[in-house]
Amino acid sequence: MNNPIDHYISEFPADVQLRLREVQALIRRLAPESKEVIKYGIPTYVLSENLVHFGGYKHHIGFYPGSAAIAHFSKEISKYKNAKGSVQFPLNEPTPLPLIERIVKFRLKAVAEKNK
Repeated sequence: MNNPIDHYISEFPADVQLRLREVQALIRRLAPESKEVIKYGIPTYVLSENLVHFGGYKHHIGFYPGSAAIAHFSKEISKYKNAKGSVQFPLNEPTPLPLIERIVKFRLKAVAEKNK
C-alpha cells in the first residue's frame, strides 16, 4: 500500500472505510491531477495549494475545504456541525456526495482562478 491515503483509510472499521473510499474516489475523479498526501494527519489533495482535506472520526467524516467554501455553501451545510473551514458529516446519515462534489468543484475553480 504505497498511497498514504489508502493506508490511512485502511486503519478504520470496514463500514467507515467504505464511506472514506467514496469520498476519496469522488475527489480523485474530480481532481485527477491532484497529489494525494497526508497533512495535519489526514488525507489532503494538493494542486498548487491544499485543495481539500478529509478525515475519519468515531462519529463523523470531517471535510475541510477552507473558509471560502464553507461560507459559500453555508446554507447547504447548515444542517451539519460546521466551523470556519470545516464541516462534519455524521456517520449515522448518508454521506452527501453530491454536496461534496459541488464543494470540490468550487475549490477547483478557486484554485484555477488564483493560478491564472
